Amino acid sequence: MKWLLVLPAYLLGTFPSAVMVARSRGIDITTVGSGNPGASNVARVMGTWWGVAVFALDGLKGVIPAAVGLLMGERPLAYAMVAASVLGHMFPITRRVAADRFKGGKGVATMAGATAVLQPVLALVLTAVWAIARKLSGKASVASLAIVVGLPVTAIIKGVPAWEILTMVGINALLLLRHTGNIKRLLHGTELSASRSD
Repeated sequence: MKWLLVLPAYLLGTFPSAVMVARSRGIDITTVGSGNPGASNVARVMGTWWGVAVFALDGLKGVIPAAVGLLMGERPLAYAMVAASVLGHMFPITRRVAADRFKGGKGVATMAGATAVLQPVLALVLTAVWAIARKLSGKASVASLAIVVGLPVTAIIKGVPAWEILTMVGINALLLLRHTGNIKRLLHGTELSASRSD
C-alpha cells in the first residue's frame, strides 16, 4: 500500500508554480521568454526574486516526497516518489490541452529539493557548482546541466550505493532530455541569458 504514495507524489509534481506566480502579475509565462514554465524563465522575464520564489516552490515538490519516504523508513520509496513528482512536474496531466502537450518544467528545481533531503552533502557541493557555472557562463541552462550531470558523478565519488546512483542516472536522463532544446541552442550560440537583475 505504501507504494501507492507515488500517485499523490505525481499529482504534487503537477502543481504549476511558475504559471501561478506569473499569473499573479498578469503574465502568461508560457508565451514569453523561452516559454518554459520554470524558475529560470520566470527569473528572466519577471526578475531574479520571482525566479527564486518559483524555484523554492518547485523545490518543495522534491522535498516533500523525499521526506515522506524517509520518515516511513523506505529509502527506495522516497526515490520512487521523487521520480513520480519529477515526472509530474515535467509532464503534468493537468495541462492536457492539445496546445500544451502535457508541457511542464524541466525538473531541475524539484530534483534539487529532493537531493537536499536524500543527499544533503551532495546538495551543498552542487549548489556551489551551479553558482560557479552560472557566474562563468551567464546562462541558467549551463548551470542546470552542470548539476544534472554532476549529481551522479559526485554520488559515485562519495560512495553512494549503486542502486541510488542508477536511480539518479535514470531521473537525470529525463532532465537531460527536457534540456535538448537548450543544448542545441548552446551549440548554436543562441541560448538566452540567465535572468534580469531586478
